[in-house]
Amino acid sequence: MLHTAVIGVGGMGFTHLSCLKVLSEEFPLTVDAIADRLPERRAKAAEVFPEAKLYSEGSDLLKDGEYDVVYVIVPSYEHTELVLEAADKTRNIFCEKPVCLTEEECSALEKKMSGKHVHFMVGQVVRAMPEYVYLKKLIDEKPYGSLRDIVMQRISGNASWGYENWFNDPERSGSVVLDLHIHDLDFLRYALGEPDRAVPVHVSRYDSGMINHVITHLTFGGVQATLEGVWHVSDAVPFRASFRADFDHATVDFNSMRKPDRLIVYTDKSETIIPLRAEEEKTVDNQMNISSLGAYLTEDRYFIRSIADGTPVETAPLEEGIKSVQLCLALLRQIQ
Repeated sequence: MLHTAVIGVGGMGFTHLSCLKVLSEEFPLTVDAIADRLPERRAKAAEVFPEAKLYSEGSDLLKDGEYDVVYVIVPSYEHTELVLEAADKTRNIFCEKPVCLTEEECSALEKKMSGKHVHFMVGQVVRAMPEYVYLKKLIDEKPYGSLRDIVMQRISGNASWGYENWFNDPERSGSVVLDLHIHDLDFLRYALGEPDRAVPVHVSRYDSGMINHVITHLTFGGVQATLEGVWHVSDAVPFRASFRADFDHATVDFNSMRKPDRLIVYTDKSETIIPLRAEEEKTVDNQMNISSLGAYLTEDRYFIRSIADGTPVETAPLEEGIKSVQLCLALLRQIQ
């Protein structure tokens, strides 16, 4: 039995908790402990795993017992401290992205985990999303030739729903760069390797001075990439993710708001191909822009299976999470 603890059951945490409930029917897994500062969240989580012991603080949960698996799904500024504590209480850690926010935290995590035989996965969920999995397959297998250029966008309203408005504090969220933009930066690193260089990064800021809009240009060998990430001033702006990838013989166009055919391939033979069809997915009520378990269930299943089978985490391990944070920090240094 994999005895599991979940620290943080807000929007993202409750999504992972719901995934673990599904996975408890596939693997010998139970959630023994849940921590969250808000009593209403703890009560909602207890409806999913009634036998779990409830805590208000993650540090108290970790002091009280040892677990086979610990999920750290708290606001970004709390990741490092809890992961460092969890490393002494378990051999298996899942931490939401970004795994940390500063170079000092990157170093602390690397030092703590060096030589430890742990399964550690970072929640870079885009690597598990079907449209992006398909795109990486096209890049790797080249059925339409080589990738020439790509434009990626990740657009949202003001993330004002966070606990104590932490998203709007750059010291706690890392701004739109480390919270939202990191998704597309991480995927391109995953699909294309490390970028050759970054040309000037263009940003806009809220009246508070925090960066809320960023456009980054990168080169990966012969591939040109333009990425945009934005938290608009209104929280009513709907979330949207998209990409347009030009290959030698096709353009692949994805828009998360275009349903049901979110992904379309236009070939140089004037063909229009719909390679993926939306499947029925288990829904979740988490008060975020996540309407289904989808890729979150995929990544959690991969992580739990790697533990059960004793195989290494190769998709989004700790070192990958750290490298993506470091790329974001390099961009921020350019801006400042």
